[in-house]
Amino acid sequence: MIRLARPDDLPALIDVELEAGNLFRTVDMAAIADDDPGSVAELAVYQSDGRAWVAVDDGDRPVAYLVAEVVDGCAHVEQVSVRPSHARRGLGLALIETLAGWATARGLPALTLTTYETVPWNAPYYVRLGFRVLADAEIGDGLRAIRRAEAARGLDAWPRVAMIRPL
Repeated sequence: MIRLARPDDLPALIDVELEAGNLFRTVDMAAIADDDPGSVAELAVYQSDGRAWVAVDDGDRPVAYLVAEVVDGCAHVEQVSVRPSHARRGLGLALIETLAGWATARGLPALTLTTYETVPWNAPYYVRLGFRVLADAEIGDGLRAIRRAEAARGLDAWPRVAMIRPL
C-alpha cells in the first residue's frame, strides 16, 4: 500500500535509504553507499508539505519511499528508495505512479529525476518506466542547479543523467 508519509515514518526512511544504498557496493560504487542519507529534519520538509510517500508492509512499516519537489515546473523525484528485501515487487513503479497522479492533479506536465546512467536499477530502469534522457540543451536552470550540487558532493564520479517522463 502507498500512503503519504507521517512524521513517525521518517526515521525508518533513513534506514530504507541506507539499506538501498548498500546495493551500490555490488557495482563498485562504495562511495555512493557511504553517502550521507540525509536527516529526519530534511525529510520532514517533504513530509509536512505532502511531498513524501511510503510503501508499507502488512505491519504498516515503510519499506520504500519517494520524496519530490517541483523543479523547472515539473514534479521532480528527489529520492526514491526501496529496501532490497522488498525489491522487484513494483513498489518503485507504484511510488512513481503516485507522484504522476499528484503532478497531474497540479497541472504539472512531466516528471524529472537525476540518476546514474549505467546502474541497472537507475537509468535503465527509468527508461522502462517511460523516462528518457534529457539532452543538455533541454535541462532547465533548476535541474542544472541540482546537477551542480550533486557534482559538489562527489556524486558525478560515475556518469549521471537528467531524465524526463511527460505526463
